[in-house]
Amino acid sequence: MAAPGANEMVVVVTGGDPIDPAHVRALPPFVHVIAADSGIEHAQALGLAIDLAVGDFDSVAPEALARAEATGAVVERHPTAKDATDLELALDAATALQPSRIHVLGGHGGRLDHLLANAMLLAAPAYAAVDITAEMGRARLTIVRTVAELTGPIGALVSLVPLHGTAERVTTSGLLFPLDAEDLHPGSTRGISNELVRPSASIRVERGVLVAIQPGSLGPHHQELLR
Repeated sequence: MAAPGANEMVVVVTGGDPIDPAHVRALPPFVHVIAADSGIEHAQALGLAIDLAVGDFDSVAPEALARAEATGAVVERHPTAKDATDLELALDAATALQPSRIHVLGGHGGRLDHLLANAMLLAAPAYAAVDITAEMGRARLTIVRTVAELTGPIGALVSLVPLHGTAERVTTSGLLFPLDAEDLHPGSTRGISNELVRPSASIRVERGVLVAIQPGSLGPHHQELLR
């Protein structure tokens, strides 16, 4: 497949728990797919055509890697003793294509260290020029550097977590507990457990970066919100 244009999406499939096929049905057609190590097996199970496979390939089945290469994937091998995770290598490869958006599937495999590192990685300065979203297990993550729109059922939980420093002058609309040009500081729980009061909400940040996490469950006020 040709490289994506500047207004297109690159999908990065990484390892971890099996990925809900519903996440694939929501993708636009003919997306450029990069698979990170055992993400190869997830992509194949989901019926995604892999354009590039990256990693040290220490956790993917050899036959799955061979099948990806046989069906046209470019394979970029890295040594096992490396300074970056396979997901970081895949994000770097995706960023080099200069898409407007990178969407990550996977990355939640039961290891807290990996989960925290993955969330921090998505918000790294190296990827500031591209919009990044992710589906990790049941949770949807949206990196917010300026403005972002969240969608979901009324009452769905939303948590706003600042990363890499203070997220300054955060303003929201469409959430039960609004923020009006407030600073969210690392280590504070000020942005945790908000809820959608409309099917969509907007988050604006004047300076800094935060991750909006939709954990895939409803908050305690959802029945009241639906009345």
